[in-house]
Amino acid sequence: MNEVFRQEKKYLMTLPDLYKISAQLDRVMLQDSHNGAQGYRIRSLYFDTLDERDFTEKIDGIEVRKKIRLRNYGADTDFAMLEMKQKQGIYQKKRSLRLEREDARQLIQCNYTVLQKYDEPFAAECYGVLHCQCYRPKAVVEYQRKAYIARENQIRVTFDHHIIATETSFDIFSPSLNLYPVLDPFQAVLEVKYNGFLLSYLKNLINMADRSELSVSKYCLARSAGMQFGF
Repeated sequence: MNEVFRQEKKYLMTLPDLYKISAQLDRVMLQDSHNGAQGYRIRSLYFDTLDERDFTEKIDGIEVRKKIRLRNYGADTDFAMLEMKQKQGIYQKKRSLRLEREDARQLIQCNYTVLQKYDEPFAAECYGVLHCQCYRPKAVVEYQRKAYIARENQIRVTFDHHIIATETSFDIFSPSLNLYPVLDPFQAVLEVKYNGFLLSYLKNLINMADRSELSVSKYCLARSAGMQFGF
């Protein structure tokens, strides 16, 4: 199991702003090793309770809340990451467990007992939450990400764009999911993740785009679009 504990800030911006800030970051930060010419692809399946508890708590701004997702980096990958993110005040704790492809497929089918194969307390915790609280797959979100890292304060900066989703099919390993846009294709989400304090050069770069911090969730974007258009 991997665990990180950090602050996260999110900003909504235009693609021109993204390219402008990205060009500046190329001078002062390292690109993530997974970046290709256009970054890399992420696909996440989000789980929620029958009464949409996690979605509702996010919309209502509840201070202590969580979300559970199954993530991969392309339909042809042989594994997926089971992740639980918990918000505690200004901090986010993220724990993750690597699952084999077939075990991940079992989770998609709501066979949570497959987690009992893993000798990790986190696997047992996830089994208890998913099974006892009646979690079910709710939405798949896919997007393109470009990431930068810095050694100071474990800083990580990501740009997510071309965000698409579906609430009708949940196989994150399928090469042919029917996905629809949930954010203007000319907009992107900037995320800044760090421990301690945010360095001044990053604050200045964010101010270049004249953007205010906001609360945005790709999961909520997917659910809201589906609710609005009746998908």
